[in-house]
Amino acid sequence: MKPFQFFILTLLIWSSSMMTVQAERMEKAPKSIESLDVVEHLESQLPLGLEFQDSSGKQVKLEDYFKKDRPVILSLNYSNCPMLCSLQLTALVRGLKELEWSAGKQYEFLSVSIDPKETYQRANLTKQKYFKEYNRAGTADGWHFLCGKQAAITKLAESMGVQYKYIEERQEYAHPAVLLVCTPDGKISRYLYGVNFPEQTLKLALVEASEGKIGTTIDRFLLFCFHYDADSGRYAPTARNIMKIGGFATVFILTVVLIPYWRGRKGRQDLEAAANQTMETTEGS
Repeated sequence: MKPFQFFILTLLIWSSSMMTVQAERMEKAPKSIESLDVVEHLESQLPLGLEFQDSSGKQVKLEDYFKKDRPVILSLNYSNCPMLCSLQLTALVRGLKELEWSAGKQYEFLSVSIDPKETYQRANLTKQKYFKEYNRAGTADGWHFLCGKQAAITKLAESMGVQYKYIEERQEYAHPAVLLVCTPDGKISRYLYGVNFPEQTLKLALVEASEGKIGTTIDRFLLFCFHYDADSGRYAPTARNIMKIGGFATVFILTVVLIPYWRGRKGRQDLEAAANQTMETTEGS
């Protein structure tokens, strides 16, 4: 066998072995986390009386972050997460930076750690990291990172419908990538999945959750035209609503524009006919 042929054969054998190793690594998830899911509890009330500790060490309640005029983006994360939390929060910040609205003014962001061992000092470092990425002056009060006891964490996760599990052998938490957008009074309005949050999706979700308290007339008009598609993680056009708008537009044009025009035209024709008749009568006499 020539050296070149031997090299090619060796390369093929190595590639085949690597594909086998990768295939083994691509096996289905461990049984310990196969059952994890998100059970949506849309329009359910969150337990706002739950107590946590904020990133300054102060004892707070969940209700402290729900105000009459602002929706809340709520997430379960933990600071020592090796990958998923960072990907999710970085993507969220990227999307929020595209919005003209600001945290602490038009909406609040609230992240609750699922790790009962997390300290408020560690939570504060995480807050500073993402606030720095957000890079919008005067909005620090809109970013909240909480830690707490296991009982409060468990009750909040159950009310959100978000399942998670501690994997002892890896010393990590397995959890889904999901954000909740909540109404100002603490009801769940929308679930946003994945690690990609387009500006339009965030904007319409906040308009929807705010119940019309934020956003322009055009924003609310867009919300009427679009519905949330959980499969794509975005708001997609709704044919029925677009048809309704088309019907309303037709009625509007007929009522406000064409009918008065037709009536005016008919009136002018009647006046012209009457004038002509008068002239004919005058000429005949």
